[in-house]
This record gives sequence, structure tokens and C-alpha cells, in this order.
Amino acid sequence: MSNTRRIAKNTLMLYCRQIFIMLVSLYTVRVVLNTLGAEDYGVYHVVAGVVTMFGVLNGIMAAALQRYFSFEIGRDDFERLEKIFSLSITIYVLIIVLVLLMGETIGLWYVNKKLILPIERKKIAVIIYQFSILSFMFSIITTPYMAMIIAREDMNIYAYVSIIEAGMKLVAVFLLRFLCFDKLLLYGILMCAVVFINTGIYRTICMRKYHECKFRFYWDKRLFKEIAGYTGWHLFGAFGGISKYQGITILLNQFFNPLIVAASTIAGSINATVSSFSNNFIVAIQPQIIKNYAAGKKDEALQITFRGAKGAYFLMYLFVLPLMLEMPLVLSLWLKNPPEYAELFTRLVLIDVLVNSIGLLLGTVVQATGKIKLWNSLLGGIQIFNFPVSLLLLRLGAPAYSVVLVSIGITLSVFILRFPLLKRLVVYSIKQFFKRVVLPICIVSVISAILPIILHSSMNQSFLRLFMVICVSGLSTCMCIYFFGLDSTEQKILQREIKKRIRHTR
Repeated sequence: MSNTRRIAKNTLMLYCRQIFIMLVSLYTVRVVLNTLGAEDYGVYHVVAGVVTMFGVLNGIMAAALQRYFSFEIGRDDFERLEKIFSLSITIYVLIIVLVLLMGETIGLWYVNKKLILPIERKKIAVIIYQFSILSFMFSIITTPYMAMIIAREDMNIYAYVSIIEAGMKLVAVFLLRFLCFDKLLLYGILMCAVVFINTGIYRTICMRKYHECKFRFYWDKRLFKEIAGYTGWHLFGAFGGISKYQGITILLNQFFNPLIVAASTIAGSINATVSSFSNNFIVAIQPQIIKNYAAGKKDEALQITFRGAKGAYFLMYLFVLPLMLEMPLVLSLWLKNPPEYAELFTRLVLIDVLVNSIGLLLGTVVQATGKIKLWNSLLGGIQIFNFPVSLLLLRLGAPAYSVVLVSIGITLSVFILRFPLLKRLVVYSIKQFFKRVVLPICIVSVISAILPIILHSSMNQSFLRLFMVICVSGLSTCMCIYFFGLDSTEQKILQREIKKRIRHTR
């Protein structure tokens, strides 16, 4: 199967998965918010957020392992692949022990002494924190298996298991509504149960399907240092990113009431839902970039990266444009009574993540080279400034939304710095990237927004306007992407794929 067809097939599978997950997520947020109330909803995400700060290890190790797995698959070295997998399980066990020690000392002290929580919910919050740590321990051991599925490009398995997980969360929400128990505590227990079952599913599938996923204790000091060093720099780079988002939640908890935290969390939920569409595209592309680079096809790897950067942005912009225009009505339909500031937080967060999406795939090329020290030290170091700058502004009396404005500024700085850094690590043309990626993105973003903005301004807020804006913005964006966002080669590829789909349906 060609790279283009494989990417298209994997993206389609992930999109089918994401549509279901999106509907479930939007529904569950609404039900959980109404069932728990805005205050308890904010309490839960503040407490779980402390564990999320530790949970950054999970995503970083997944990215690191996927790079190693994809690299060895690209070189057809399955003996080394098996050794790396077994060593990764050992490393993960060590990480679990480390996180458990940190969580039960520093983390528990922070929850008890520093978090601003309603007095009557303090004991429940501590219990939820323990379940959150347990959830993280289950999820982190899942990561090597998930990374192997993605490296193998079996996106259908990844999609099916994710759908099952979303279905379990939906069942948990129904139980939350009907069981007579403390709702906040019950929600924490049910979410932990979902993670536990999900871990078992991933492990069972991988052990039966992939020979290299059968754990055999293996120790290689040199390889351990290589993976640990690679992961350590990934950790540093991602810590800056996690401080941008989870750090905001903790800061808002310190300076404002749980209702403001709930508004920020709702913005984060919409952000995660919209981002997932472009992230699915990125997940489908990453293995191909790494495998091509491992096989010595650097130019092809860069070509996939350039096209993927455009695709990731366009897929996100399709959803962001109508959301930005119709945010008040969307929130009121979704949540009935959204918390104050939810609309403003959501719009600002969407701008932040839209800018960030353009350069995300550039990091994959750097991962393929293995030269990540400079990349992550500089980019991660800049992002870490988000927390102290936001803290300073809030202490000076700045409004709650100022933390998101700081985040946008940091994102722009990182966006600009990525290009000369990549130029130093991988020889490529910055001018060509701006010509082939950034310029088409800007043209599509401006032109496609004209008709939806005119329509939005000429009609009163209503269901009809919402429907019309969604339809017009979708059509306008797709037309602009085809005529202004794609080059002639990409247009021909798209035409060929559409013709194949039409022939298959006859």
C-alpha cells in the first residue's frame, strides 16, 4: 500500500473513531457538569490536574517509544524491536514507582495544604486524588502497547479500543446519574475503573497479535541510557507545554473560585475535542515520517511533514471557524447554563491551539533524527515561562483570561523559533516551508472566513443562523483549501482518491 493511501486509510479510521468519541465527550461533559454542579466539577479537575502534571510522563514516553518502534520497523530489525519493548516495560515500572513516591509525598502535600477547595469537599478531594494516582498507574503501563499499535499503523485497532473506552465512559455517566452515592466520589471511582479495563484490553490485544509484545526481562545499560536520555529531553520539552495548560488550572484555583476553574476546564474540553481531529491526522502521519527517515528517504519525510502541517491546520480550522462565530449559542445548547467566562476562555484557547497546530509535525522530523536535546531544551524552556509570567500578572490584579493571553504569546514565540532550530538539525528550506505551508494557510483562513462573517452579522442569533453558518463556513473552507491551500500535485492526489472512492461505491 502506498504511503498516501495508507495515511488516508489510517486517517479515515481515526476520524470515524473521533466522531463517536466527540459526541460521547460533549454529552458526558454536559451530564457531568449538570450532575456534579459547576463547583464540584471544578474541584474534580483541579485535584485530577495535580496527577496530570505527573501524567506528562505518559505521553512523552509514548512519543519516545513510538519513535524507537517505528524506527526499528523501518529498518526491519524486529529482534531489536522486541528487546526495546521489553526494556520499555521495565522502564515504565520504574516510572510508576517514582510517580507513586512523588504523588504520595509532594503531590499529597500540595492537595492538602495548597489547593483552594471548599472545606466540606476536602476529604472527598483527597480520596479522588488517590484514585487519580491509581488511574495514572494503570494508564502509564498501557502506553508501550498503544505505541506499538501506532508504530505498526494498525489504526483500526487503536480506533476500536478508543471507541470501547468512550462507550465505557458513557456507561459511567449513566451510572453517575442513577446511583445514590456521593456524585463527586463516584465519578472518580468510575473513571479509575474505565482506565483499568482499558489497560487490560490493550495488553491482551497486543500480546496476542504482536510477538514482540510478550515481555521477557531484558537489560541493556547502553540502550537504557539512550532511551532514558531521549525521554528525559522529551519530558523537559513537554513539561513546558503541560505547564501552559494544566498550570493555568492550578493558578486559577489559587486566585479565583471553582466556577472560573470550571469555565477554563470547559474551554479545555472543547479544545481537546477540536484538536483531536488534527491530532488523529498527525498520529496517522508520524510513523511514515520516522520510517522514511530511518530508510534514508529524508526528502520524502520532509515532503510528508510539509503536507501534514497544512492538513493538520486545515482539519482544525474547519471546526474552529464556525465555533468562533457561534460560541455563545453552542455553549448554551451544549451546557444549558455555561459558567461565566466559558465563552471568552474557549475562544482564546482555540486561537492558541490553532497557531500551535502548524508546527507540531516539525517535532516529528526532529524525533526521527534523535537529536532532540537542543530542540526540547529551548522550546520547553520558553514554554515554562508561561507559569511564572501568568503568576506575576495575576498577583498584579490581572483578570482571569490574562493567563490565556500569555499562553498565546508563548505559543507564537515557540512557533517562530521552531524554524531556525529545525534548519540547524535537518537541512531544509525555511522559505519553502513558508511558501508551501504558512502562506496557503493564511490565504485560506482569511478568504474562507469572509462569507461566514457576513452571514453571521446579517442574521439574528437562532438555530437557523447556526445551521447556515456551519454549512457556509464548511463549504467556503473546503473550496478555499482546494483552490488556495493545495498545490497542483496535492490536487491531483485528492482527485485520484475521490475517483477511487466513487468507483468503489458503484
